[in-house]
Amino acid sequence: MNIFKITLSMLAILSFSDQFAQNTKLSSYTFGEGYNFTNVNGSTFRIQGYIQPSMDTEIYEDSDEPSDTRFRMRRLRLRFSGQSANERFGYRLQVDLAGQDEAQREGDVTDARNFLLDAYISYKITRRIELIFGQRATYTDNRELFMNSNSLQLPERSRLTSAFASIREFGLFAKGTFRTGGSTYLKPYLTITNGDGANVFGNDRGGLKYGARLDFLPFGLFTNFGQFRQADVVRELTPKLVVGLTGNYNDGVTSRRGRNSGRIVYLNDANGNGVLDDGEERLPDYAKFGIDFLFKYKGFSILGEYHKSFATDIADDINLRNDIFGDDINVLTDRFRGRVNPTSDDFRDFTPQEYVKRQLMLGEAYNIQAGYLFKNGISIDARYTHINADTFSFLNNATFFNRPDYYTIGVSKYLSRNYGAKIQASYTWINAGEFGIFDNNGNTLPNGEQLLRLILTVAF
Repeated sequence: MNIFKITLSMLAILSFSDQFAQNTKLSSYTFGEGYNFTNVNGSTFRIQGYIQPSMDTEIYEDSDEPSDTRFRMRRLRLRFSGQSANERFGYRLQVDLAGQDEAQREGDVTDARNFLLDAYISYKITRRIELIFGQRATYTDNRELFMNSNSLQLPERSRLTSAFASIREFGLFAKGTFRTGGSTYLKPYLTITNGDGANVFGNDRGGLKYGARLDFLPFGLFTNFGQFRQADVVRELTPKLVVGLTGNYNDGVTSRRGRNSGRIVYLNDANGNGVLDDGEERLPDYAKFGIDFLFKYKGFSILGEYHKSFATDIADDINLRNDIFGDDINVLTDRFRGRVNPTSDDFRDFTPQEYVKRQLMLGEAYNIQAGYLFKNGISIDARYTHINADTFSFLNNATFFNRPDYYTIGVSKYLSRNYGAKIQASYTWINAGEFGIFDNNGNTLPNGEQLLRLILTVAF
């Protein structure tokens, strides 16, 4: 149904743009960067896209379980963007016809495929300050999150991103670029969003999410938007560095990290009726902060990130929950009994604070990756990601998480002198956590895992 709506919308846009097309001509084309059109009134229009078929194999160490291999269309994206003649107004519409989520093995139930990615309009108040309204990747998560997917240094993003990032959000975004003397720049970002992730078409629960980021560039701006791309394809002639601080606060969250709406709703059933409509919602707040950097010079690049999350304002009078993870949708669970048995793993024996924290992504993580792109187009890369879960946190879930260490090495071959075409392969060894891990069928795994990935990217 969603793909039908998107197709219908695209046909409507094309039909209404017939007059625009008659007065528009192709001004340039760069492989990997898209088609650029110019209208007689001076406005510009760009079409970009890329395709990423992939294969990954998961191997369970010292286990009778066979390896799990899948082939899929990882991404199939199409982007339309443009600017008015005076460059004050702009817009972007981006869809993923593969419908895949940006992160893997979430532990969250997804109602539908995520075809709609970006949909926003922008307005430049001044040459240095821009406002954006709509849906897009947020600036206030870790740095890797808002880097272009077709420019990734390795086949997939790090586990830090999938553990903590909300991916895309709907709301108001503001960004600025200010020269602060010499070649130094400051780039501030402010966001006020719904706090429930992307594509929230139902009732919005909880309050808003507030975020900020401040980036400092001591050696000038990166070449060709290199701050938002990973591998140093342009081979920066002078060192380029960006260091950033970021934080956000979500006032009332109904999912594990604010990526979805209505996944888990906590209630106080004061009347004791056990009826959803009679319960008063008691939603916890969720906050994150982080520090990160990106450095590039003559084909060498290194990315470092640290992120920490917190849960606050957890009500003492929570006695019911309503979620979508049971056999039936929107079924009230049994009441919390409190800490009757200290060794029990029955959720009803937890205090409200303990239970709520066990459903959220709480803890800290750091990710560091580096690589070198040779002049012949071959890139050698490595990454280490460590996740340190809080005592009460969904990061201890043995099926989807409880894997503290990820060691990855990769090799890529760039088939052009840009991000137009490349083939990438990687090997990841994953360390099992203290409490053991499960495979996708719930079987206990005695040791860690190995993950092989292969992906091809072709962009136009």
